[in-house]
Parts: sequence; C-alpha cells; structure tokens
Amino acid sequence: MPATERAVELALTAAQAAADKKAQEIVILDVADQLVITDAFLLASAPNERQVMAIVDAIEESLLTLPEKAKPVRREGERTGRWVLLDFVDIVVHVQHTEEREFYALDRLWKDCPVIPFVDRDLAEASAAEGDV
Repeated sequence: MPATERAVELALTAAQAAADKKAQEIVILDVADQLVITDAFLLASAPNERQVMAIVDAIEESLLTLPEKAKPVRREGERTGRWVLLDFVDIVVHVQHTEEREFYALDRLWKDCPVIPFVDRDLAEASAAEGDV
C-alpha cells in the first residue's frame, strides 16, 4: 500500500520548505511498503551545520501552517547539526550535512522504494516564465 495522501502532503510541504532554504538533493521516498512505522522519508542535505538547522526550522514552521498542523513527535541530532531527524509519524525527515549524506547513503539503502516526485515551485515558475518569452 503506497503512502497516504496525508503523508504525501506533509512530505511535499516539507520538501518545499527545505528547497526554500536551499537544501540540496531533496528526495522523497515512499517507504510505506517497507516500514510499518512511517509512510515516507524526506532526505535533504546542506553543506554546513547552520544551514542544516535553518532547513530543519523551516520544515517545522511550514508543517505548522497546514490546516491539520503537524508537530514532530521526536527530534534527534539537533545538538551537532550534522544529521537531524524529525519524526512526524506519517513522515520522517532526515536533514544531513553533505558529508553524512554521502557516508550513510540512505538513498542507496532505500533504493528499492518508489520516489514521490517533487519539483521546487520556484524552479517550475522560472522555467515556465522562460517558456513564455
């Protein structure tokens, strides 16, 4: 059974918040068939600890603006800012320093899971504007 609509909505909202803070390599994985504890993983990375924390803060703020507000039930890794995990039950967000992302390679570990498509709205608007010219 694929990720629920709620999980996809949370993941896409969180992904856009991460993109707004210049997160790199944003990927949403549908892990619903592999795990019973969550439906989706959001993976994002940043080149330094300060940006990792800015992305985490933006994701939390964006999910609080939804009609059915979402707060993390668990947070880990904030002290070091190298790999922060936010557990929203329906989705689990991993914001990693670029070095941790390469070393732990969660993308490769979960490569058999379907990817939920995400397109940064700013990039979509820019390419649409270029097409209009």
